[in-house]
Amino acid sequence: MPRFAANLTMLFTELPFPERFAAARAAGFRFVEYLFPYAYPAAELRRLLAESGLTQVLFNLPCGDWAAGDRGIAADPARVAEFRDGVPLAVEYAKALGVTRLNCLAGKLAPGVTEARALDVLAENVAYAADLLAAKGITLVIEAINRFDIPGFVLCRTSQVMALLDAVGRPNAAMQYDVYHAQRQEGELAGTLAANLPRISHIQIADNPGRHQPGTGEINFPFLFAELDRLGYGGFVGLEYVPTPDTRASLGWMAAMACGEQWQRTDRGMLPAEGVRKGEEGECLRRPGG
Repeated sequence: MPRFAANLTMLFTELPFPERFAAARAAGFRFVEYLFPYAYPAAELRRLLAESGLTQVLFNLPCGDWAAGDRGIAADPARVAEFRDGVPLAVEYAKALGVTRLNCLAGKLAPGVTEARALDVLAENVAYAADLLAAKGITLVIEAINRFDIPGFVLCRTSQVMALLDAVGRPNAAMQYDVYHAQRQEGELAGTLAANLPRISHIQIADNPGRHQPGTGEINFPFLFAELDRLGYGGFVGLEYVPTPDTRASLGWMAAMACGEQWQRTDRGMLPAEGVRKGEEGECLRRPGG
């Protein structure tokens, strides 16, 4: 069974961000990730992780001004210096938090820039960042994001990421495979994972449509998780979904997996077939994150 990491940017949003760490541990998680750490001192985040008994497995490199609509700057020729100036800050946080995997967001195609030029700049920046991270024992991952949700995103298909990795040629550069984005853009999840798993270092999940928890949409997650086990995937699976109706209620599918029970599709996603009491009481939720 995969090791699951709660994405604290998406989950437990019923609480202020600092309180989500303890909530994740109380729900049975041992691992967490989130988009960005930079709004908080590294020492405070390290304390929250330690007090909650959690290990952080991922965060993103600085990506520009998120509130203003930036979704990455690594492919923008006009912002190369800004991108490269952000890498040491990410390394500083990674060292403080014990994180060994950082994600690079390519961003949207800048006005007036051709796709070929953007990909060249992206390759140069990824190589630069990977070299800095390699010296610290950190893996750099790059993800594809669907163009329905973010029109103009430079990387939207697995094949583009693999071509980028070929061009960069750095052993500590790999792909972050986001199941939700892949399903929206290209489908063929199991086949794509099987063909590319040696170069996939991190996976994130959400169902489609809606980007909610497993069992609320069209993706066959029991099959997909079994495939990851069969293929020998040893990395983490980040839960980057919008929970419905709330985070705790959205975790029934994990209870079903942890207790070795059959899944049952409900309006709350997949739950144990004979009921939800185990999931609600947390009896089995302490195992999936481990």
